[in-house]
Amino acid sequence: MDNFEEMSGGHSHANDTQGGHAAHHLHDHSQGDMTRAFAIGTALNLGFVVCEAFFGIRAGSLALLADAGHNLSDVFGLLLAWGAAYLSTFRPTVRRTYGLRSTSILAALFNALLLFAAIGGIAWEAIRRLQQPTPVAGRILLGVAAAGVVVNSVTALFFFSGRKGDLNVRGAYLHMAADAAVSFGVVVAGFLVIWTGWAWLDPVVSLVIVLVILVGTWGLLRESLNLALHAVPSGIDAAVVREYLSNLPLVGDVHDLHIWAMSTTETALTAHLVMPAGRPDDGFLLRASRDLKTQFGIHHVTLQIEAGTAACPQAPGHCV
Repeated sequence: MDNFEEMSGGHSHANDTQGGHAAHHLHDHSQGDMTRAFAIGTALNLGFVVCEAFFGIRAGSLALLADAGHNLSDVFGLLLAWGAAYLSTFRPTVRRTYGLRSTSILAALFNALLLFAAIGGIAWEAIRRLQQPTPVAGRILLGVAAAGVVVNSVTALFFFSGRKGDLNVRGAYLHMAADAAVSFGVVVAGFLVIWTGWAWLDPVVSLVIVLVILVGTWGLLRESLNLALHAVPSGIDAAVVREYLSNLPLVGDVHDLHIWAMSTTETALTAHLVMPAGRPDDGFLLRASRDLKTQFGIHHVTLQIEAGTAACPQAPGHCV
């Protein structure tokens, strides 16, 4: 146990070259692009919420008010995601050794809970309107919802380029794209109300909106809760990672393997590698850290080497 060496892949200086500096500047540029995307997306959606709520009240349309409430939660969601992305850039401190990276996970969890509260109120009002239908101004419903398709589609495009490398950005992109589809559904309701005069179609569309939001929110809640509880992030198979580590040269056993999310974009790993033949060189640890990053998307790696001459208290699978 006393024969060990630790190394964090995130602390490697292998990229302190011109290429590494170029990558750093590229990251800063990408982060600036996302800041602009959050700012413009928030402004567009906030302006649209005000318009949609105004015309929803004027038209007596629950579908518009439901979509306005949903879009308002999107504004809060964008603000939370934006704030979390900013806080995640804070440097580590003596007390907070990971910085504030986990704020992005907390933001996602809070967004999910906020959405559940919103759809509960919308569903309750829709059921009440089904029992007592009220006239709806279909043309206003149609025009405002059509504007919503444009606003949500434009906002989604702002996040299109960053959706692959950041779960937070990908969530914003998918949410806006889904909202564009929901607004399109309200447009369909507007046509049907104008054509048929059936006022009950409006609360029915509201319930459909609730179901669409519920499906997306359930996935957000499940994933964010798993990350908050330090579960292995989706997309990473812990068994495959263990197999990779076990197949490294001179490794006899792997135990105390932990994989968890530091944020919505960064994953950490710690593991004990039993190597009876002796301690490896730095090249072994560098290669392992690089492979874990490129093959599994694990950014922060700490490996403890053990000779296997003494029993490790963390060796049993049930021990932490």
